[in-house]
Amino acid sequence: MTALDLSSPVAVVGTGTMGQGIAQVALVAGHPVRLYDTAPGRAQAAADAIGARLDRLVEKDRLTGTDRDAARARLTAAGTLADLADCSLVVEAVLERLDVKQELFRELEDVVDQDCLLATNTSSLSVTAIGGALRNPGRLVGLHFFNPAPLLPLVEVVSGFATDVTSATRAYETARAWGKTPVACADTPGFIVNRIARPFYAEAFAVYEAQGADPATIDAVLRESGGFKMGAFELTDLIGQDVNESVTHSVWESFFRDVRFTPSLAQRRLVESGRLGRKSGHGWYDHGPDAEPAEPHTAEPSQPPAHVTAEGDLGPASELLALIREAGIQVREDEEDYGTRLVLPSGGQLALADGQTSVEFRDVVYFDLALDYRRATRIALSASQDTAPQTLAEAIGLFQALGKDVSVIGDVPGMIVARTVARIVDLAHDALAKGVATEEDIDTAMRLGVNYPLGPFEWSRRLGRNWAYALLDDLHLRDPSGRYAPSLALYRHAYATDKREGSTS
Repeated sequence: MTALDLSSPVAVVGTGTMGQGIAQVALVAGHPVRLYDTAPGRAQAAADAIGARLDRLVEKDRLTGTDRDAARARLTAAGTLADLADCSLVVEAVLERLDVKQELFRELEDVVDQDCLLATNTSSLSVTAIGGALRNPGRLVGLHFFNPAPLLPLVEVVSGFATDVTSATRAYETARAWGKTPVACADTPGFIVNRIARPFYAEAFAVYEAQGADPATIDAVLRESGGFKMGAFELTDLIGQDVNESVTHSVWESFFRDVRFTPSLAQRRLVESGRLGRKSGHGWYDHGPDAEPAEPHTAEPSQPPAHVTAEGDLGPASELLALIREAGIQVREDEEDYGTRLVLPSGGQLALADGQTSVEFRDVVYFDLALDYRRATRIALSASQDTAPQTLAEAIGLFQALGKDVSVIGDVPGMIVARTVARIVDLAHDALAKGVATEEDIDTAMRLGVNYPLGPFEWSRRLGRNWAYALLDDLHLRDPSGRYAPSLALYRHAYATDKREGSTS
């Protein structure tokens, strides 16, 4: 099954931001495009707005004047649904309400030909439920574009329970012909991206609710240590707190209130107060005209230790040993393998976050996971009230000697980056095992849809087969609510024999 022919008209119903963006994508690809909206005059206003954006593309030398004029000639505002009768594809981008979408598609079935492909751009509703109202649900598919549609490459092609394979394939190939990167997925709450991305927000909010750190510090650690483009607090301020919470709530409800997807009470209070982020002038941060940027907590300079003793293999943090030596600090190798920690001159220990807390051990400081310890510009440390001040000072000085800013947070098990990445990896393995999408498509979706530095499976391979499972298992022992219980899929992955290595390491 091939993509739609460029001579085939494409209709977009709903002319808000997403509808206009999708229409622009189809138009620039070469299709005749019809815009329809129930509000009088809105379709024409949308056509004018798209024309203005095409003008800007010409000004930026991203489109020729000839191509712009041809595109404008192919764009029309439809007065009624009947004007869409000869379209080969109709994409809806209307209100996110099941009854509204079902009624629209019922009306479209009486208008378009039987071979016309119907697509919904829903981000949170069930494609299966939308199609359940149709006489022929096999031709309905989800085409979930990301905002702004003309710029972001990812499109989730969602097959409902009754979607025909030919319909999904045609939609997939059409999205690819439009210059997008499609990924195929089953009709599951949140699809790929909004399902697997929940921990990125949830764990940041949980650390905040536990008074482990303030939003600016958590965001800085996610960016400067985790390698994420934006922190969870600044990103939700950009998205809109009401929008982000609505998606979280929808996924939670759709999974029958699975504790792994529980919304944040702190975010709920933010929404209730009307602090919705940039669009309201205040969210987690103040976005007023005179607002000062919020600064993360950064430790004062401290004297580095003269030496450290390495006990065992530091696993994902093994790169630190080379960095410590390069900083002129002696690394002593302990002949006895007591664990996976660094022993400081004071006798205190420094360990990679593993889901345990500092208060459980005498004189241990935990450090957070980094995407790349060499390139990371900030490291978070976690200590309890019982940690010796000298141990914490030596730990701070050590990382400062490596050229890192240091943020000391509360005694939070799994810290910030480590628990976030572990949960993302877990949900990805769970989604794969349940047939939501392939490993390759999940990694592609998370890199392109939410701009993660690595796909979850890419991250999993880098961290080691057992790393995420062990960390979540430790967290689950300390919070037996089920939120951190590793999935059966992750358990199987952790303990399956790697045929290439002949081990379970």
